[in-house]
Amino acid sequence: MQIKICGLKFPLNIAAVQELNPDMMGFIFYAPSKRFMADTLNAVALKSIPIHIRKVGVFVNETTENVVNRINQFGLDMVQLHGAETPEYCAAIRKFVPVLKAFGVDASFDFNILKAYQNHVDYFLFDTKTEQYGGSGLRFDWSKLNEYDLDVPFLLSGGIGLDALDDLLQFKHSRYAGIDLNSRFEIEPGLKDIEKLKAFIELYRQ
Repeated sequence: MQIKICGLKFPLNIAAVQELNPDMMGFIFYAPSKRFMADTLNAVALKSIPIHIRKVGVFVNETTENVVNRINQFGLDMVQLHGAETPEYCAAIRKFVPVLKAFGVDASFDFNILKAYQNHVDYFLFDTKTEQYGGSGLRFDWSKLNEYDLDVPFLLSGGIGLDALDDLLQFKHSRYAGIDLNSRFEIEPGLKDIEKLKAFIELYRQ
């Protein structure tokens, strides 16, 4: 299973997280976020990340031009779209890098809306539906994913911490590809607790 650690923004912390060898590291390019990857951050911090760790840029309702500029500036390997982006928008970005499209899930979520996206994305990310765009620390009812029957693999997100480990190890779905870790492993927004992450990853991967 793949592990994505998202919401990084401090160079020294980025370097420490990459030593944990996750499959993906996520960087948020959405200004209202407390984990916003400001332009003042040195892009060298990302370009020193080993090639086998995919650098994922997270965007919310951004113009395609700005997304492509960030791909080039920061050497992004993948883009995560967390807003109201259309299938056509996803297809346009996918000409440059693979696309991970996020959706907020609650009890009334209709998985049929994903059919229009299935040929234009590489992964779905299922997060807890909130008024904000991710990072809520809240977990949705994973049994809802029994309704998901498309072929696109997905990452599970939303309130995943050490206390979710037993449930994660028991969770089964044919398209379940991994997890997205963020706010439950933070000292402050954007600053990850390395020891807590290390403990979780060792248990999850054993």
